[in-house]
Amino acid sequence: MSFSYTLWFAFFGLIIGHLPGAITGAVVGFIFDNLRYTQRKNATPEAGGFVGPLFTLLGAVAKSDGRVSEQEIAIAERLMTRMNLSAELRKQAVTSFNVGKQPEFDVTQTIAALRNWVGMRRDHAFPVLDVVIETVLAEGNPAPEKMAILRQLAFALRISDMELMALMAMKGYAWNAGAGGRRGYGYGGAAGGGYVPPQRTPQGPDPYAVLGIERNADDRAVKRAYRKLISEHHPDRLGDLPEDMRKRAESRASEINAAYDRIKEQRGFK
Repeated sequence: MSFSYTLWFAFFGLIIGHLPGAITGAVVGFIFDNLRYTQRKNATPEAGGFVGPLFTLLGAVAKSDGRVSEQEIAIAERLMTRMNLSAELRKQAVTSFNVGKQPEFDVTQTIAALRNWVGMRRDHAFPVLDVVIETVLAEGNPAPEKMAILRQLAFALRISDMELMALMAMKGYAWNAGAGGRRGYGYGGAAGGGYVPPQRTPQGPDPYAVLGIERNADDRAVKRAYRKLISEHHPDRLGDLPEDMRKRAESRASEINAAYDRIKEQRGFK
């Protein structure tokens, strides 16, 4: 439980009313800290509650282009191991994956279940998307059917196209504009753009893509985008999630910090 309100209210109380004011402020701040803790605790979903719908969706993504590849199966198996699933949850994950890969499987209800699990917690939405992106990109440039499911999930979780683009950039993929240079999400081919693996520099992916901003954004916009992203991806906010999810958040936070540092170095601001 954080005591930030307790400390701040006590500090202001000390300035205004010396010791009595500090005591009163600390009491008021503690009440706010306790309310915030209770709200966050109630808003944090049960960690195992997403296993079924998540692996069902991974199966559907894998099958959406017509076949389930060995790479996609390997990703699902590694995820089960990294999440340290119990024997019961692992069996549930395997069953769910097989359900999702059935022909003509409708992902609508599965995505709705993930949305209900995430609730209003955007910091829970990003780890879920990160896992699905890994399967979408398992074979390189993703098929249109896979991108369609990913975008449907992102929309349901209230994640914008620009934010999804930033997540893809962190995986080493970039947006390649199609005819006319129009930016946006497309699925390749002559009429549109697509995701292609860019030539990664030793410093990592395009820092502007990671922050989800244009290269001509001013310094203030850069700082604002960084603060927003790092607050949403900070692993300390994830609560009771599997260790793999926390590590993903830590990796994203490192990517965001590295991208911001590169931009600051290039532009010469602090």
